Amino acid sequence: MLSDIRARNAKGVQRLWDEKGLYLQITKAGSKLWRYKYRFNRKEKLLALGRYPEVGLKDARARRDEARRLLADGIDPGAHRKAKKTAQAIAEANTFEAIAREWHDSRLNNWAKSHSATIIRRLEKDIFPWLGNRPMSEITAPELLSVIRRVEDRGALETAHRELNICGQVFRYAIATARAERDPSADLRGALPPVKTTHMAAVTDPTEFGDLLRLLDNYQGTLVVKCALRLAPLVFVRPGELRHARWADIHLEQKLWSFELSKKGGQHIVPLSRQAIAILEDIQPLTGQVEWVFPSGRSPQRPMSENGVLAALRTLGIPKDQMSGHGFRAAARTLLDEQLHFRPDLIEQQLGHRVKDPLGRAYNRTKFLDERKQMMQDWADYLEKLKGVH
Repeated sequence: MLSDIRARNAKGVQRLWDEKGLYLQITKAGSKLWRYKYRFNRKEKLLALGRYPEVGLKDARARRDEARRLLADGIDPGAHRKAKKTAQAIAEANTFEAIAREWHDSRLNNWAKSHSATIIRRLEKDIFPWLGNRPMSEITAPELLSVIRRVEDRGALETAHRELNICGQVFRYAIATARAERDPSADLRGALPPVKTTHMAAVTDPTEFGDLLRLLDNYQGTLVVKCALRLAPLVFVRPGELRHARWADIHLEQKLWSFELSKKGGQHIVPLSRQAIAILEDIQPLTGQVEWVFPSGRSPQRPMSENGVLAALRTLGIPKDQMSGHGFRAAARTLLDEQLHFRPDLIEQQLGHRVKDPLGRAYNRTKFLDERKQMMQDWADYLEKLKGVH
């Protein structure tokens, strides 16, 4: 290992190696430069870590260790540095993209990862190519509308409304940070056609729901899809949360599934009934060695496709106006209330909705966990009764 005394006294063109890829390069001109040698995608690369003695041995090692942490996460330290410089250059400009990215970063702690990724993806795809380089204060309402119209014209009216709302939030953030004087999106109220509200199809009649459950049990497709179909009504999570289920989040001994909610963030706990445990134990020998409980049929490194459960419902002859992936949630909400008479706050909390106590405080995620465990077991037993399983 290299010492500070050796680094200080070294002369002549040479490399003084420390460890883990760190060395001090001494040039003909007498400069002493820290370098970190690493491999990424099988290619050898160098990362400059500063000049000695401005950057001492201790700081050079710290910078090397940070680069090693990035490598462990699959990130090229050199590319990461360039990206940070690019982001910094954008941030120094008073453009829509710079301020939008700053606004997005300021909200990350309050958003679920999936939601924040959706927001930035929409901006990068539909807004930045046309408004990203425009000075914030110069963007007019007609100019903004022409960009939003592009989204509407491809038939994505609901997305157009959402993106107009996002732009409005960015402009209001710019106003709050003294980089704009007004929000042009406010002038566009009524400029887009209204979105026709459609409700997710659901079966909420007990007899019809029992018929549906028997159909699910008779599905003849792959074990992955069959288990997902059978588990969906038992846990009634959002379709995206079901297909992104990870074995690391499933605790069979504790009979719990804990994961981050896809909407609004925060950890969510799903008590697992004995029926749910049986389904997971059925599929574990097949998928337990990969990350996803329900991996894609094309690649075990990816979760089941977005339309996996929906396509299976259609294969079973269940029309889209009768039941959707989200429909299991609506069915659970209705039947738990009307047939099993559980308290609405327990049901809403189990659905992953924000529930507040009488003082307006959000319930802790473990609130009433014992009661929710009993509710989920009673629900699973009720579904067996509907199917005629004794």
